[in-house]
Amino acid sequence: MRFAEQVVLITGAGSGIGRATAGLFAAEGAQVVVLDIDGDRAAETAEALDGAVALTLDIRDLAAAATVVDQVLADFGRVDVLVNNAMRISAGELDERDDDADMLDELDVDLLGAFRMTRVCLPAMRRQRRGAIVNVASVNGLGYFGNDVYSAAKAGLVSLTRSVAARHGRDGVRCNAVAPGTIATPTWTERAELEPGFLERMGSYYPLGRVGRPEEVAEAIAFLASDQASWITGVTLPVDGGLMTGQVVMARDLTAGGA
Repeated sequence: MRFAEQVVLITGAGSGIGRATAGLFAAEGAQVVVLDIDGDRAAETAEALDGAVALTLDIRDLAAAATVVDQVLADFGRVDVLVNNAMRISAGELDERDDDADMLDELDVDLLGAFRMTRVCLPAMRRQRRGAIVNVASVNGLGYFGNDVYSAAKAGLVSLTRSVAARHGRDGVRCNAVAPGTIATPTWTERAELEPGFLERMGSYYPLGRVGRPEEVAEAIAFLASDQASWITGVTLPVDGGLMTGQVVMARDLTAGGA
């Protein structure tokens, strides 16, 4: 019960990694606050967890984020852990995107949403002299895997992680990130239904030979938020089946025939 009596806020917790993370924190004793722009999905997550509460939140709205945190503080008295998980990804590379509004909205959710949530949670954490923030970045923020706008936002999230860690460590606040590779979330499983064999093909690029599961990312998030990581801050932990170690598939092709 690593999180007994702790209050944990998770954005984008209506599905995928966020839902798996909410389940793990709840199982380990936390008072979980499920946040999602889709109120029905948030409620579905919370209803399956003992004592969890669901709140609808659009993290593009700073005032709404502040109101939610004020409500959490009024109801529970503290904020111990913030997981910035909400994300948006759109199709198309930089030279294929003609809509500024769409690109700005993607950046707004994927990067500025984490800025806003961090900003509104930090005062309570600093008063407590204790808090842990875990940002859900991506291997896209560490190397090129397509989706230019999303990747730029995730790289910014890695930088934000270091900034918060450096500035607020002496306030008792730790800030880390995870960088998942391809995870079998609803987004990818729906694509796999349209493209049979898609997840298996993606898995072939990973040294461990498969794509990841949301629960595996949740375990890494919980570790970084827990006292087990009490002297770890400012790091971005790849949760990627070894993808960032190198491309073994390419290496085999390059070295075939003794070249």
